[in-house]
Amino acid sequence: MTQPLTALFIFAIVSVVAVLLFRPQKGWIVRLVAALRVTERVQVEDSLKHLYDCESHRTTCTLQSLSGALGRSGDRTAQLVDRLQQLGLSEPTESGFGLTAAGRREALRVIRSHRLWERYLAEETGVEASEWHRQADQREHTLSADETESLALRMGQPRYDPHGDPIPTASGEIVLPTGKALTEIAAGEASEIVHIEDEPEAIFSQLMVEGLYPGMRVRMIENTPRIVRFEAAAEEHALAPVLAGNVTVAPLAEDTQVADMHAHLSSLSPGDEATVAGLSPRCRGQERRRLLDLGVVPGTRIVAEMRSPSGDPTAYRIRGAVIALRSEQADLVDIESLGAEEGP
Repeated sequence: MTQPLTALFIFAIVSVVAVLLFRPQKGWIVRLVAALRVTERVQVEDSLKHLYDCESHRTTCTLQSLSGALGRSGDRTAQLVDRLQQLGLSEPTESGFGLTAAGRREALRVIRSHRLWERYLAEETGVEASEWHRQADQREHTLSADETESLALRMGQPRYDPHGDPIPTASGEIVLPTGKALTEIAAGEASEIVHIEDEPEAIFSQLMVEGLYPGMRVRMIENTPRIVRFEAAAEEHALAPVLAGNVTVAPLAEDTQVADMHAHLSSLSPGDEATVAGLSPRCRGQERRRLLDLGVVPGTRIVAEMRSPSGDPTAYRIRGAVIALRSEQADLVDIESLGAEEGP
């Protein structure tokens, strides 16, 4: 009697294990296979991005450079390169390897998803700027073609991501950025920031603390191998060359060099008044909507009423209402026509 019971018990255990391992969509084996496929897709797509980056910077992509970019051993990277060539996405060159036409199209598709997602995070969420790149790196591999285009339509088919990088079109067209490093600008010259490199993250975070953003106009004060000093938004900034080298600028025409060098609302002292010139491009998402709802639009007259004993926040009279804004919020409002409030 015990043998049939034992056999039945063993059969039940085997059946449960079989279900756990091979259950459609949820079985462990099915999940493992799916995870391996996702991992391979991520590795292939990350490799294509590195290849495209080398191509756009006119540098050679080698086994060593790809291994470093992916954080993989040389042997595993060599296997991945073989896989890329089997898929028709990469081909050997004289000193390394590069993209085929199909590989370039696929790389641009991934880059489009990445930059659209960064733009979404910047415009529609409260995610910190330092997190945009990391989150987009994860999301770019999960967006389907339909989801990518839906995202693009929702945001009005933007042309640039929040760092100033061009977003490839759905057909794979891309306008390559122009300009030169901030470290190449001579003293006295004015230029406009067109791109801020988001890697490495530590340098990008420091540039964000400085309040720099694409579209900001700057005037060089001093440029030496030890320090880069410039004026932007009526404030002076000083950067180490290693930081300034991650900022790309485009020269301004001579007749517009001093235009649009606006101060920030935070520069007002109690009793001063000014007119809103606009909101800073780095004012995004919920913060931007809140300021617009308060009536902070170009042409609005704002008076600094009083400052808290601690120095922050400051109360401003905006369209008949007194609103308290912290200094980091007031920094997002560009103003013109500074002066003392006139009496009745």
